[in-house]
This record gives sequence, structure tokens and C-alpha cells, in this order.
Amino acid sequence: MSLLHDFALLLGIGACSGLLAGLFGVGGGVVLVPALVLFFAALGVGGDWVTHLAVGTSLATIIGTGVMSTLSHQRHGGVRWDLVARLAPGIVLGAWLGAALAGVLPEPWLKRFFALFLATIGARMLLGSAQREPRHPLPDTAGLWGMGALIGGLSALVGIGGGSLTVPFLHRHGVALRAAVGTSAACGLPIASAGALGFAVVGWGREGLPPYTTGFIHWPAALTILLASMPLAPLGARLAHRLPVGVLRRLFGALLVAMALHLGLSG
Repeated sequence: MSLLHDFALLLGIGACSGLLAGLFGVGGGVVLVPALVLFFAALGVGGDWVTHLAVGTSLATIIGTGVMSTLSHQRHGGVRWDLVARLAPGIVLGAWLGAALAGVLPEPWLKRFFALFLATIGARMLLGSAQREPRHPLPDTAGLWGMGALIGGLSALVGIGGGSLTVPFLHRHGVALRAAVGTSAACGLPIASAGALGFAVVGWGREGLPPYTTGFIHWPAALTILLASMPLAPLGARLAHRLPVGVLRRLFGALLVAMALHLGLSG
């Protein structure tokens, strides 16, 4: 592939991830990681660390995309900062632990784990009942720290902003869906920041990584993706307040299942 072709492909990946980050509060990693796995593999980049490189690069881009998405949701009054503050300490700790675990997982296992994660989230979006689920009161501060650690750990492990976990959790505990999406976008910032730092550290000095990387973060890919994802994240956030999100979530669920099957069946 030519350099221009690679650049255009990364811009397209960034555009899709930014739009979905704003629309669903997911950070965009559910699109970025499988797309980057295929992109790096096609280029022969990353050797035995292709999936690790995709996850670390995804987390680095989510920082920039998450800022734009959060600011846009904040303008619509859609961020519960009180909940962000109570979830963040656990999120940071969990994200560091998730990155450390990823550093010792073999590449095929990390890839399979991510495919299973995508399939599970996609199936939930596709098959979720239209009936109102029972609502539960929010946990106390210790409970939110623990939930934050779980969300941060799993999100950093698979390179996402955590929206596919945070949004259902908050909505199930009585937070309005649009506020849950906005709050999730804000929670993606500590997840991505701590996770990216962790992947930079655990990937430091690994053999077979390409030039212009810091640990498992590939900066040329990350910066190119951000050129498209940051401008489009606010558009996604605006659409989230106007479009029938239920229909879009099911379409997104179908996309996740398709990506999971492709990753799971690929060599």
C-alpha cells in the first residue's frame, strides 16, 4: 500500500471512531482496535505485538477524541461530573492493572479476548429488550470505586473508552440514557490516559516494534487518526441528542458482531 493510501485509510478509521465516540460515548476503541489490528497486519508492522500495538494506539487516540466528545456533551448538559469524580479513582487504578495484564498476555490470546468482548457487547445491543429494565440505586462511593476499577481494567485491556460498560451500568442505576452517554465520555478520559501510559511502560523495549513508537503506542497512526476523529466527535455528540439512539445502537451492535467474527476467524 502507498503512503497516501495508508494515510487516507487511517483518516477513514479516525472519522468512524470519532463519530461513534460522540454518538455512543464509547471512546471509539471498539472500531479502532480491530481496524488497527487489520491495518498493522496488512503492513507487516508490529510482529508478535500487533494486537498490543493496536490497543495502545487506540487508547492514545481516545484521549483527544474523548476531550472533544466530553466538551460537546457538556454543552448539552449531559455530563454528571459528580459521578465522574466518584468513578475516576477506581478507573485509574483498574486501567493500570489492565495494561499490566495485557503486557503478559500472548498476542493471540489478547486478540481472542477482544473478539469475545466485541461479540458480547454487540449481542447485548442487538438483543436488548425494548422493555424498561428495573432500576437500582447507585452504589455508595466505595462501590463506585470498585465498579470504576472493573470498568477501567477491562477497558484498558481491550483498548476502549469504556462506554459499552459505563453506559449500561449508569442507565441501569437510574441515570438518564443521554446523561449516561455524556458521563461515559468523560470517564473515558482517565481510562485512556492511564491505559495509554500503562501500555507505553509495559511495551518499552520490546523487540519487533516499528519506529516512532513509545512502548505499544504507534504515534504516526495515532496522530493521523486524531486528525479526523477529533473534529467528528462533537458531531456524533450532537446527533446523540437528536437521532433515535435505540435503532442506531442495534446497527452498531451488528457492526460489533461482524468485527468480532472477522477477528475471531482470522489467522
